[in-house]
Amino acid sequence: MQKSKMYLIIAIVLVVIIAAAFIVFFNGGVDNNNSKGPITIFDDDGTEVTISSVPQRIVSLAPSSTEVLFAIGAGDQVVGVTDFCDYPPNVPKGIAEGTITSIGNYWMPAIEPIIALEPDLVMAFGGGASDEAAAKLRSMGYTVIVLNPKNVNNVFDNIELVGKITGHTSEATKLVDNLQKRVDAITDKVAGITVKPKVYIEISDDPLMAVGPNSFLDDLVTLAGGTNIFYDAITPYPIISSDAVISKNPDIILLLYSDISGRPGWSSINAVANHKVYNQGSDSIYSRGGPRIIDALEEISKTMHPEIFGST
Repeated sequence: MQKSKMYLIIAIVLVVIIAAAFIVFFNGGVDNNNSKGPITIFDDDGTEVTISSVPQRIVSLAPSSTEVLFAIGAGDQVVGVTDFCDYPPNVPKGIAEGTITSIGNYWMPAIEPIIALEPDLVMAFGGGASDEAAAKLRSMGYTVIVLNPKNVNNVFDNIELVGKITGHTSEATKLVDNLQKRVDAITDKVAGITVKPKVYIEISDDPLMAVGPNSFLDDLVTLAGGTNIFYDAITPYPIISSDAVISKNPDIILLLYSDISGRPGWSSINAVANHKVYNQGSDSIYSRGGPRIIDALEEISKTMHPEIFGST
């Protein structure tokens, strides 16, 4: 009789343990990012980086990275950002309240303010923006990852990577899924377009600088059913001549930080003659490889194909 009771108790205990395991597994009770030890990833520079544990003191050296962190729910882990990190609104609010510290400039940031925050992860940006700082910090033993997305898929990859290393895998996956649905809604509508408008995007007028290949803005034009007139340039952001723009004769001109009024010879360009020059101001959604880049895609789609998406 005693043995029967003992076996019954053991059976009940096993059932409880198994049930608890199933509940944890199916309800995501444990985030397996770093719960079982260090993880190793490769950043956008191809550097192998080992993350020993979920970082709790993150310094972001780029507005795009800051937006990713807050979008996936890792904002409470951010202790430092740059002066250019102004979105979402709780970032400048955090700086004003003293819960987040600005380390200063985005381009070539100083090392000392970063070190003073005692970060367990620094998120740098490639392409020269914080390469020097990243190299110095790594040489000093700090954990640094470099992000430098070239297209929308890279942006999505970055979001999932940041989710993985910050303990927010499920949030990052959900965000990417939602963003991908918005992209698909656009690409499905432009799939049957036979005539693709030629688009010129100007990001600087001194020097005259355009959007070229291997850049997320070039990718946005393609996804929206257009052709970037400088898709075959040598660099992602080529310095070009006024004559080159005139000769390529774009159908649509998007201006981010400049004004083309009074430029000699530009009145002959189709975009100018047909009043299809759009000044986007300095809206940061066009310059940051973060979640809001899909907002930019939707705006560009409306501008390029008002007959499909409606005008902006």
